[in-house]
Amino acid sequence: MNKIIDFLIAHHDRFEQELIEILKIPSISSDPEHKSDLLFMADFLKAEMSKIGLENSTIHKTKGHPIVYSEWLNAPGKPTLLIYGHYDVQPVDPVDLWTSPPFEPVIKGDKIFARGAADDKGQIFIHLKATESYLKTQGELPVNIKLLFEGEEEVGSTHLEGFIKDHAQMLEADYVVISDTPMFREGYPGITYGLRGLTYLQINLRGTNTDLHSGSFGGLVKNPINALVEILAQMKDDQGRIRIPGFYDDVLPISETEHEKLSQLPFSAKDFADSIAAPALFGEAGYGDLERLWARPTFDINGIWGGFQGEGAKTVIPAEAHAKVSMRLVANQDPDDISRKFIAYVNSLVPESMKAEINAMHGGFGYVTDLDNPGLQAGVRALKKAFGKEVDFLREGGSIPIVKVFADIIKAPVLLMGYGLPDENAHAPNENFSLTNFHKGIESIVYFFEEIGQL
Repeated sequence: MNKIIDFLIAHHDRFEQELIEILKIPSISSDPEHKSDLLFMADFLKAEMSKIGLENSTIHKTKGHPIVYSEWLNAPGKPTLLIYGHYDVQPVDPVDLWTSPPFEPVIKGDKIFARGAADDKGQIFIHLKATESYLKTQGELPVNIKLLFEGEEEVGSTHLEGFIKDHAQMLEADYVVISDTPMFREGYPGITYGLRGLTYLQINLRGTNTDLHSGSFGGLVKNPINALVEILAQMKDDQGRIRIPGFYDDVLPISETEHEKLSQLPFSAKDFADSIAAPALFGEAGYGDLERLWARPTFDINGIWGGFQGEGAKTVIPAEAHAKVSMRLVANQDPDDISRKFIAYVNSLVPESMKAEINAMHGGFGYVTDLDNPGLQAGVRALKKAFGKEVDFLREGGSIPIVKVFADIIKAPVLLMGYGLPDENAHAPNENFSLTNFHKGIESIVYFFEEIGQL
């Protein structure tokens, strides 16, 4: 291992310069004008994979942006890792809030500023440079690896699930590794072992065929906005518990081990509230703050509208009212099942004078892996060696739908070893990535290869 670490030190500056070069490529997947940049980025990755010693480097075309794949499978009898990441990036608007041009990377202190620095180019580059360092010094890896980088993550990974299904045999692995998540705090590495899922719906409530004069019809006609807010008020009780019948039937409870590890993380409710200018925090009774944030399901009204919204006054009873709602789900909850239960509950509350149309828009499953699984524990040992600190065990309140797809199709545990920081501005102006984490990340993946190879 000393020889590999010496290689990392000797090539420290080169690795940063190469990172700068890929961050210059404006691979914005949502903008058709950047299609050629996505193709250029895919070609760059394919060439890089071949250059560092990976085999079968291939660009797979899709109806959208291409998927880049490579492998090194010369360690018979050893476990196989499937490493996933994405090379596309978010749009850069509003540009005037950037302190430097988003595709002209700038290093300020320990951070590199550019779109895609943390999400996800800097993190996929960690795996490439770790692989290079191992192969250049040892001539082989202690584990088999497959790398899969897509160009559509920021637009919903439209074609990735079909690709995984069609190439399930090619992608067979013992563990899936994804580096596209942040650490909990600077200086302390983290492994994310759980994600929440999602279901998202729209309610359309209609009372009459047109808006009505509130003086001529008020008192005899039910107001759809009144009815809608009355319905939505029935979704949660004053303890924050969701009242949809059967909602909690399949919720995977928080284990004692998880409760202990989450409670050990340094979280200040006051600091969190102050950071968003909230007078106080609120959540489901009976759970810790981080448990409510990461490991319990939620219900939220994301938007509500109807009736007159212009300046001045207009005394109308609107003909219709609308709301968009979402529910963050946890492991074992099925988004389709929850949508059906929500629709049935809302319909049971709709007054006779109203007609309701409720449409499920999209959703995804949550995910959690066992804290004792050998791959996760190998990651813990590797991160601890590289960073010299105990590892934080994290869950994530948001969703990465492709994680459950990998788990279901590849049938392997998914390990989320992320190297971002909470203040990295991943989808905002002035996105940045810690160069300390970049280099420590490379070192940790080197150790991770070694640890996995010994399983």
